[in-house]
Amino acid sequence: MKNILVTGASGYLGSLLIEKLANEKESLGIVNLVATDVRPLHKELPNVSFEKLDVREKNAGEIFKKYNIDCVVHLASIVTPGKKSNREFEYSVDVDGTKNILSACLEAKVKRIIISSSGAAYGYHPENIKPLVETNPVRGNYEFAYSHHKRLVEEELKMYREKHPELEQTIFRITTILGTNVNNQITDLFKKPVQIGIPNNEIGFSFIWDVDAVDCFKHSIFSDKTGIYNLSGDGYVTIAERAKALKKHVLYIPSVVLEKALLVLKKLGLTQYGPEQILFLKYRPILDNKKLKTDFGFIPKKNSHEVFDLFVQTLQK
Repeated sequence: MKNILVTGASGYLGSLLIEKLANEKESLGIVNLVATDVRPLHKELPNVSFEKLDVREKNAGEIFKKYNIDCVVHLASIVTPGKKSNREFEYSVDVDGTKNILSACLEAKVKRIIISSSGAAYGYHPENIKPLVETNPVRGNYEFAYSHHKRLVEEELKMYREKHPELEQTIFRITTILGTNVNNQITDLFKKPVQIGIPNNEIGFSFIWDVDAVDCFKHSIFSDKTGIYNLSGDGYVTIAERAKALKKHVLYIPSVVLEKALLVLKKLGLTQYGPEQILFLKYRPILDNKKLKTDFGFIPKKNSHEVFDLFVQTLQK
């Protein structure tokens, strides 16, 4: 791949990936490296061409043709909605935006698209095995816009694989990303003075180091391998282990009590979390990364425990 375009290049993962590719552009043999987003890049990169692009706009194909793009890395998505966000807007970006980018790829005869999906696409269900493998069903949860939208996107991608096999696909179902500067709804949970637990439920989290995630996407651009892969470090961290690392206590609350409390607190505007958060806590997808390592050939440098320990160190600085 010689001409690469990244959507969502001003986001957390996108900005790290663009900078990595820019620094290695010559050694990698990249001719055109194009960053696109509705927001400008965080800093100027001399080896990068920037194009302002809303993924819902119909001029995406023209931009792809302008730079003779071989590979699109599609990262644009609403992971952490702003206070003024709404479900209709999030759907338009996550689902309609992805459909538009796929259509633009066909229009411009792009060879490959690399997509950031999510472990959330599996959904938060009591039937979830631990850990989940790529052949487990992608069911999402309507209660969580991001989870539901990732399911819909994967259904669209499946249709494209059947009707348009000429467009190669690599899909990464990413677990929780942690690094030195990550700040989102999940890291907010870890920063609370007390960690909320549910009796007889370990509430595990699998993690991927942001450096590993970037390296994996870079590997995918130049690899012959395509397919669907869970992107996660080895293992997972239980709530007891997280609390110990954070030097905090776990407050165990029965799920029925917690659900009612969240309902009241949400109505009063005292928390961003509603009663659906019980599903998120009890049935978090823990991802198996065996296929990533054995089939795709990428081995994360840090396991889930090491990633979380590194995150804790950043909180102490």
